[in-house]
Amino acid sequence: MASPPLLNLAGIRLTFGGTPLLDGADLSASAGEKIALVGRNGSGKSTLLKIAAGLVEPQDGEVFRQPSATIRYLPQTPDMEGFGSVRAYVEAGLGPADNPHRATWLLEHLGLTGEEDPASLSGGEARRAALARVMAPEPDILLLDEPTNHLDLSVIEWLEEELLRTSSALILISHDRRFLERISRTTVWLDRGQTRRLDKGFAHFEEWRDQILEEEEREHHKLGRQIVREEHWLRYGVTARRKRNMRRLGELQAMRQRFRTRRGVEGTASLTASDAAESGRLVIEAKGISKSFGDLAVVRDFSTRIQRGDRVGLVGPNGAGKTTLLKMLTGELQPDSGSVRLGVNLEIASLDQKRDAADPDETLAHFLTDGRGDSLIVNGEQRHVVSYMKDFLFKPEQARTPVRELSGGERARLLLARLLSRPANLLVLDEPTNDLDMETLDLLQELVAGFAGTVLLVSHDRDFLDRTVTSVIAPDGNGRWVEYAGGYSDMLAQRGGKRLEDRRARKPASAPPTGDKAIQAAPRGPARKLSYKQQFALENLPRKIEAVTASIARLEDAIADPAYYTRDPVGFQKTIAALDRERATLAALEEEWLELEMLREELEG
Repeated sequence: MASPPLLNLAGIRLTFGGTPLLDGADLSASAGEKIALVGRNGSGKSTLLKIAAGLVEPQDGEVFRQPSATIRYLPQTPDMEGFGSVRAYVEAGLGPADNPHRATWLLEHLGLTGEEDPASLSGGEARRAALARVMAPEPDILLLDEPTNHLDLSVIEWLEEELLRTSSALILISHDRRFLERISRTTVWLDRGQTRRLDKGFAHFEEWRDQILEEEEREHHKLGRQIVREEHWLRYGVTARRKRNMRRLGELQAMRQRFRTRRGVEGTASLTASDAAESGRLVIEAKGISKSFGDLAVVRDFSTRIQRGDRVGLVGPNGAGKTTLLKMLTGELQPDSGSVRLGVNLEIASLDQKRDAADPDETLAHFLTDGRGDSLIVNGEQRHVVSYMKDFLFKPEQARTPVRELSGGERARLLLARLLSRPANLLVLDEPTNDLDMETLDLLQELVAGFAGTVLLVSHDRDFLDRTVTSVIAPDGNGRWVEYAGGYSDMLAQRGGKRLEDRRARKPASAPPTGDKAIQAAPRGPARKLSYKQQFALENLPRKIEAVTASIARLEDAIADPAYYTRDPVGFQKTIAALDRERATLAALEEEWLELEMLREELEG
């Protein structure tokens, strides 16, 4: 028997003027379910998740949340204002009965000490702190909006394992295909205001979606043909009874209305890079380059030779020095030692991961044309800026819209539009997949894979790397970098499955006086003994485990009574829910004890 839903949204409607954003959307989650919520940018996924969390009220529809269920929501932009430290921010999300030691454990595994000032966190650090806050209480329902944004690969892989182990019901929004494929067991597709549910993971989604859209297109075509036949009958058919004619005329008008008001699928962006003159065969040659900031070696004695047509991916944890290495390879930053030689006829176009190239008050048209009127040259052809904007799914009326009013996905498309309008034979892309929906991501993937020039690419998207690059440069510790043939999966195979870095690395007490932010994540040495809190937890966890085990036994005895459900069905369901929570608590306590015991043995050994 399927367990009752902890959360159920039915017939949700919400309109912000004009076309409804949500038009009868449904969403439900039962204990332990792992759901991928997918859809185009702007389709209303984040809004639906906020309605589930109780942060937004729908205009119509039913919202049910199990009264005893705890819900935690991870927003795309966490608000840490008013907190003096990351630990205070994380512990503020705990309930009275929650274990504060789990918050400490999560912070450690996410590479944070808890003493950081929230106001000085990078995007990746803020995301990790927010994850610790929502995961620490082990809620019944966990709502995650783009949890992998700004995270490095080691943390993403750790997060996958944690979410696979959790007993919480999960609803995930993410553009990371590999992440969704590994975690999801159910897929909910939000399209044109309505939802469809597939009781399979995201790996099966795209084939299912394409079948639905093909069938929908066939039905629309059949409706159009039927309208033509009915119109022909009205004009030339044999006259029948007036009542019958009026009925068919009414049916024809209804069909015309359906045909006219159908919401078609939103178009896809058209990504084409502007051609530049062919570069020389040798694009970049680096010999023994090194770079240090203070005592921290970011790059040590690295050499590579990149030729025309190569597509090279740079991967590694935040703080490993990917951006530093990228800047040295492109001549933007001089190495401390060694040499970099750039080839001839290079035309470089760069996309910065910070997405701050545009003035927030600048209009879209002004940004794309550099203020040179209403047209621009793309591939030697003059294009009106509005026509070019349509290729990237912008509406004509947005030409005079300030950049600050764009969503994250729209800003990403705008920067791609500007980048691809510039003639280039070397594309330098630093985290190009951030905030892009999957359809645009597919087109970017095809563009990069088919680009006639050379590509340098920094990304944490494993699927994107596997589909685009010809080699991967990855850190090997102590400033050493190694180049591997093939994509990300090939790199892991060549490393024997060895991950890029221990996810529990720590930041130094103070950052070096110069260099990029990534350097702030340099690891500390291992601890010499358990902290007071760890020792206290290790001593007290067995008693807690014993108490929870006894509680589970009592609950199991209660539901073993065959007359219990008949006598008190509501009480029976509450007992079942309590039993699920206690079992989840026991699993967490046992895991925490095992972690601490292994750490103690390691330190004492």
